[in-house]
Amino acid sequence: MRAPWWSKGVNFSCQPNCGKCCDQPGGIVYLSADDARRLADHANLDVPTWLERDARTTFDGRYVLKSREEDGICIHLNDQQQCNIYEIRPQQCKAFPWWGENLATASAWEGVKRTCPGIDAEDAILIDGQTIRINIFADRTSTKGFRTWPPKKLRRK
Repeated sequence: MRAPWWSKGVNFSCQPNCGKCCDQPGGIVYLSADDARRLADHANLDVPTWLERDARTTFDGRYVLKSREEDGICIHLNDQQQCNIYEIRPQQCKAFPWWGENLATASAWEGVKRTCPGIDAEDAILIDGQTIRINIFADRTSTKGFRTWPPKKLRRK
């Protein structure tokens, strides 16, 4: 079996005041149960209250982060193109640009590269293949999401 094209690593570094991965109108950030708990704790709310305030459900019932009504951009992206919750951001956000669809082919990656100035940036560092693989799995976990609180696996029997 052939190793993925990215297995030897890719140069990347988030760029200051960029926010290009977060300012796409209509972007969807799927939430894992851990994300919901962490973000609710940060807001000093219980999870159901936080979900009501800062999340919505997709057509198939998975929870996603709300976008601003006026422009469809992430509710946590501020006017300086910075994330207000960067240290505790959802794992799907942490995993960018290492999403499965972005890495599926070298040409898909080239498309992402055209919009993400952190890929091959002057100050970029080599992100090793194992770290990329971990982020791909984190993104998959987030994309599976959850539909009820608490999720079935967290409910007491």
